[in-house]
Amino acid sequence: MKPVHGVVVLAMSWVLLAGCSEKHSDPSWAYAPDMHYSVGLKAQKEGSMRPPVKGTIPRGFLPYEITSIDEAGKILKNPLPASSEVMHNGKNLFNVYCIVCHGKYGEGDGSIIGKFPRPPSLQSDKIRDYKDGQIFHVITLGQTLMPSYADKLSEQERWSIIHYLRVLYRAKHPTSEDMKKAEGFVEE
Repeated sequence: MKPVHGVVVLAMSWVLLAGCSEKHSDPSWAYAPDMHYSVGLKAQKEGSMRPPVKGTIPRGFLPYEITSIDEAGKILKNPLPASSEVMHNGKNLFNVYCIVCHGKYGEGDGSIIGKFPRPPSLQSDKIRDYKDGQIFHVITLGQTLMPSYADKLSEQERWSIIHYLRVLYRAKHPTSEDMKKAEGFVEE
């Protein structure tokens, strides 16, 4: 082996072994110390998040700022027409989300009765006298044991359920006009 090769091998060995020290966590020289010794922050903790810009809302979220059921009854109006498509959609959604507690006709006799307290009947005069906005408010925020359905049902879906609730009530409590329209269809 030539002496030059021996020097090169010795220099390469020294370079390779220089990186191997007992102090891996505290090198004598750091190229980017701000990256090597960064402060560990916990995600979503105070100080680690920038505050959102004023007026921003999360994607897909619509703020609901009405706080009382009476206020909702005065302000909110059902924007959907009472069409058969809306009624069928409301019926399908009612059968998915509401029927287990409120029952097929909204009388509070759903399949969970016995395991949970009986919900109020949607056929009662109290609920019948609720304005659409008041029912929307209850579906959106929940009431007593009923949870909020704002995260499960869109605004349009909530309004279509309200149309269907009106149909359920009129089916059990027809008006004289309904009875006149039904003459000839119903056998006595």
